[in-house]
This record gives sequence, structure tokens and C-alpha cells, in this order.
Amino acid sequence: MSLTDNTTDRAGALAPVRKSDGNPEGKGVSGLLADWVATEPRGVVAKPQRQVLAELFTSMLVLSASFKYRPIPGATNYLYWIDGAWSLSLIAPYEWTDKRRAGFAGICTLQRDMTWTILPSDRLAGDSPVRDAIRRFFAGFADMLDTDLTLEELLPFHVDRLPYYQRLHASALSRSLRATIGLERQPPASGRDWRRQLPQQTNELLASGS
Repeated sequence: MSLTDNTTDRAGALAPVRKSDGNPEGKGVSGLLADWVATEPRGVVAKPQRQVLAELFTSMLVLSASFKYRPIPGATNYLYWIDGAWSLSLIAPYEWTDKRRAGFAGICTLQRDMTWTILPSDRLAGDSPVRDAIRRFFAGFADMLDTDLTLEELLPFHVDRLPYYQRLHASALSRSLRATIGLERQPPASGRDWRRQLPQQTNELLASGS
């Protein structure tokens, strides 16, 4: 499920997620609050606009992947494009089959401020299905920015359709970037203003890990 969908509910950063179907994912109130605290952005600092844009793109790419665990800041995660969908895993490419290795996109790291960085794999250097998939995601990201809404209004604070951990981290990402943008003390810019800063090469927009 893509975070570049325009159906995002932007109801506010701090609204708790409530489900009308009895919370089938098994997260009670205390568990939700504990996870909310654990994903509170820390160490937020002012950043250049291009870095904000890169971290938003990279983070949305990672959070569009399927995963069923709560990522931990500083831990190593691996992003794959498998059978037409993104998947985030704790299993390294050399531990997978050839098919899995062929879809390896990069090593992903969650930062303390709840943004994601990615160390791209060699698969992105030439033509490959995984590179084509990132290009398509880039096109969707550019389309999302083609609006008079501000970037703060476009942030995925509450995407109800996302699974629990993706939804939790999308909200954390949004809180982080809103705080980062606020530190710049600049007038709000529209999505189109941000869109003009997009690079020609998709890989240039990936927020790179060290």
C-alpha cells in the first residue's frame, strides 16, 4: 500500500488511533501508549529543505513496505521488492534465495528522530525491476507534491488503512518533519514549491545512511 495515495486522513498529529472493529491487531490502550512513547521523535534539528525532502521520500518508501515488527532506531533492516510489493525484513540478502537477493533495494536504518535512511544496493545502479519500482514510487511522490497544500498538510499523520506498525511510524515521521520544518521559521511552502527541488535522478533523493 503506497503512502503516496492522496486519500491520507490528515486529522492531526496527536490523535490516538481508534478502530471500530475491536482492535483485531491485539494492541490495547497500554500497548498503544507504550508504542507511542517509544516512537516519539528525539533529537530533532533544523535541516536543509533538500534533506527534509529526501528523508520524507525515503521514509515513505520504507513505510510503504510490509513488515510485522516494530523497528528499533539504529538496527539494520533490509528493503526488498518481491512479487510486485515492497517488504522490509531483518533478514540479510545473503540469507535469502536468489529471487529475494534480486529484489534487494538497500539497507534501511531508523534514526532517533523517526526518519529513515537507506544505503542503496548495487541493484539500483543499472536497469532492474527494483530500480523500476523505485522510479514508479518517485513518480507517485512527485504527483503527491503537485498541490497548493503545504508539505505539513501532506504529511501522513494518520493513514487508517495502514497496518499498525506502519501507521504508528508514519505518524512519528510526520511529527518529526513538522518539528524540523518549524525550526526553520520560514513561511509555509506549498507542495509545488517543494516539488521544484526534486532532482533529476531518483537515487539522488534517497536519504543515504552512513
